[in-house]
Amino acid sequence: MNKQVKFLDLGMKDYKEVWDFQESLFSGILDVKIKNRREERNDDTPNYLLFTQHPHVYTLGKSGDIENLLLNEKQLESKGATFYKINRGGDITYHGPGQVVGYPILDLENFFTDIHKYLRFLEEVIIKVMADYGLNGVRSEGETGVWLDVGTPFARKICAMGVRASRWVTMHGFAFNVNADLGYFDNIIPCGIKDKAVTSLNVELRVDKVDEEEIKKKILKYFVELFEAEIVNAEAEQLLKV
Repeated sequence: MNKQVKFLDLGMKDYKEVWDFQESLFSGILDVKIKNRREERNDDTPNYLLFTQHPHVYTLGKSGDIENLLLNEKQLESKGATFYKINRGGDITYHGPGQVVGYPILDLENFFTDIHKYLRFLEEVIIKVMADYGLNGVRSEGETGVWLDVGTPFARKICAMGVRASRWVTMHGFAFNVNADLGYFDNIIPCGIKDKAVTSLNVELRVDKVDEEEIKKKILKYFVELFEAEIVNAEAEQLLKV
């Protein structure tokens, strides 16, 4: 089992560009697995973790309802936002500046073959990061992601998650609101859930801005701890040659 994870921070990138990049890495892992099966080989499958931020964009999962997007095409344009229907689970969500977005593209056969455990581990990474700032991040039964004050009228989501998996290979991931412009969430019914609000780490800490680089380091630390992984820094060109 290969627990080495090639890590790349892409910075601010267009959503579609990163989606295509994810797809190429995802397909590459599947190709190795298929070849191993057909030719009775035992080649290691690679794993990747991408960090990024996107310009304002709304994405709708394959089980989502377009009615949860409250803007028409012209209104999207006026807000400088784009929209994509994509192949992850979940409903509608927003990505934009001030989020730390993570896309683990893993062969779970290198770790464990349990998609629910995988999602719980991703949630636990964010919960541990929040605890470092004195915040009690929690899960909400039946709803993926990380929340605060679940079970009260003040329940609010701080990290959205949605993944795709095939042959135990994952893509898509999480969007952690660190310094997010929460006004953009007013244009959707986030994740199709009408009775819960959305928040951001800077709002909860009552500061203008949280150090996003520090957040990324903490996410990596807890990702390594939970997945018992080894992180290796990589370049985009190197990844595409794999």
